[in-house]
Formats: sequence, structure tokens, C-alpha cells
Amino acid sequence: MTELIKAYFWPLIGGIVGLLLAILFITFGFLKMLFVLIFMAIGITAGYYIQKTGILTNVFK
Repeated sequence: MTELIKAYFWPLIGGIVGLLLAILFITFGFLKMLFVLIFMAIGITAGYYIQKTGILTNVFK
């Protein structure tokens, strides 16, 4: 089973992302879905920046 997941890891991730996008589109509509995706991208970018710079690790020590 793990060999199967390793062999098809990125297609599985792509399928899951596609499923989530379809659920967002059906639930919220196109413009609200774009709004959610934009804020997700901002959150991911902020989290990546915080992880790379180590800002919060210094605060919570």
C-alpha cells in the first residue's frame, strides 16, 4: 500500500486539491471561492515567512 502511495503521491494530492476546489465552487460560488483561495495563499505565505525567519520561535521560548 505504501508503495502505491509513493508511486502516485502527486496525482493523489492533485486529486484531493481538485476535490476541495470543486466543493468550494459548489458551496460558495466562483467569486467567494476565489476570495477564500486568495486568503489561503496569503496565510500560507505568512506561515512560510514566519517559519523561515523564526519570529515566533523567539517569542514563545
